[in-house]
Amino acid sequence: MAMAAPAKVVLGCIAFGIFWVLAVFPAVPFLPIGRTAGSLLGAMLMVIFRVISPDDAYDAIDLPILGLLFGTMVVSVFLEKADMFKYLGKLLSWKSRGGKDLLFRICIVSAISSALFTNDTCCVVLTEFVLKLARQNNLPPQPFLLALASSSNIGSAATPMGNPQNLVIAVQSGISFGNFLAGLFPAVLVGGLVNAAILLCYFWKLLSVDKDEEVASTVGEVVAEADMTSHRFSPATMSHLTCMNSQEFASAMDSFARSPSLSGEFGHTCSLRCRTNSVDTDVQNASGIESMRASNASREVAEGAGNPQREEGVSSRRVCRSFSSRRCGSRGEASLQASESKETSMERWKGRIWKTCVYLVTLGMLISLLMGLNMSWTAITAALALVVLDFKDACPCLEKVSYSLLIFFCGMFITVDGFNKTGIPSALWDFLEPYSRIDRASGVALLSLVILVLSNVASNVATVLLLGARIAASAALISPAEGMRAWLILAWVSTVAGNLTLLGSAANLIVCEQARRVQYFSYNLSFLGHLRFGVPSTLVVTGIGLLLVRSY
Repeated sequence: MAMAAPAKVVLGCIAFGIFWVLAVFPAVPFLPIGRTAGSLLGAMLMVIFRVISPDDAYDAIDLPILGLLFGTMVVSVFLEKADMFKYLGKLLSWKSRGGKDLLFRICIVSAISSALFTNDTCCVVLTEFVLKLARQNNLPPQPFLLALASSSNIGSAATPMGNPQNLVIAVQSGISFGNFLAGLFPAVLVGGLVNAAILLCYFWKLLSVDKDEEVASTVGEVVAEADMTSHRFSPATMSHLTCMNSQEFASAMDSFARSPSLSGEFGHTCSLRCRTNSVDTDVQNASGIESMRASNASREVAEGAGNPQREEGVSSRRVCRSFSSRRCGSRGEASLQASESKETSMERWKGRIWKTCVYLVTLGMLISLLMGLNMSWTAITAALALVVLDFKDACPCLEKVSYSLLIFFCGMFITVDGFNKTGIPSALWDFLEPYSRIDRASGVALLSLVILVLSNVASNVATVLLLGARIAASAALISPAEGMRAWLILAWVSTVAGNLTLLGSAANLIVCEQARRVQYFSYNLSFLGHLRFGVPSTLVVTGIGLLLVRSY
């Protein structure tokens, strides 16, 4: 593709540069609008600058990718509701035999779960549990957080639904789910084991200490056994207010923030007021009951004084009435307890049947994908089947879907397509193509290095969108099998490249932010702390995996 007019090239670079800055650094001081708004801004500038027409902008949005992403997110929400991730967390702590065993389990569980439920979801739901598990056993958190982030990235390379760039590759290349899994599974298996071995060697001395005194002194008894067993996982959700509307909530919080003294006394005052009202009501009710009892007793005494027989009858009736009331009360309590236990048993069975249905639908979705059915419609069908089986209002579950991610993809599709029309990516590839042919070892090494650098500079999804079709077309000139292998190499390298730096993958950032925000026992995973492990692990795992990637 020839270079566009100079004005179009300059304006396209400006729009793409704004998108890149906001995608990599979403909270820049001069424009802290975030990644989602940044992608929409880049897309809008591409249209305003006439780098891409409005019709071409709409055509650039890849609906099959968005459908597949939406369907997998809905299925993940229902799996979380069915306690799938809680069972995964219990599997980590079941009969653990020390820090090394726990580290290896985290690598295996996070790799498998990320291949089936995306690496971002895996990191969101398991970070806090892993941190609690490390603190409970008085172990340093850094090895386990690195194991979670790096293994989830490596494991997500195995399937098209493991991460967003794999979704793009699977849809654009037309590779079936089974061929994708078969081509990358050996690399993922060996790469995951090598990554676990590097982690064990890197932190061997640290994990060999029986108790970490620094951690033990700071944590104390914060993480109790009951806290571990009652931990509830949940993906990132959108706020759902049912008590008041957004304006009332905002005004209330604004007035609360403006009154520092009020923030400290508000809960105490409300609780005292509620307690006072309840006490007054109880006193009034008690006094009324006592007065009624006293009046009835005085009337019975007066009547009994004039008639001894009546007094005996009254006393006998009183005894019979009290006995019958006690007997009726005991029968009522017994019947109430029986009905409650029966309802509890029925609810328990209904819950088990519903969970089984969720797991069966998910298994059916995976089997359908392995059979080669359309991935996007298969995921959407499974999501809607779970919505119908739930037989409730689907809004609370659908609100947990990350619509901001879907909007981010829409803006990125338009921005990247506009940047492609400037001709710069084509000129860059024309320069590299003679040295990057995948039928030579040097070509594979150079291509992997380019993908590795671009994935950390421009993000892995943008790298796939910019170079994917060009790399595959160049390899297809050698043979159709080499064209498929080029797609798989792109999937492997762009995914494992996320382990190089803390900013290389969204999963890394999720682990870092989740660990930093946990109350009482938070941990700050630093950039340099990640880099010291990320560089050797990424280079070794990438090189070993390239030898095992095969096309079928």
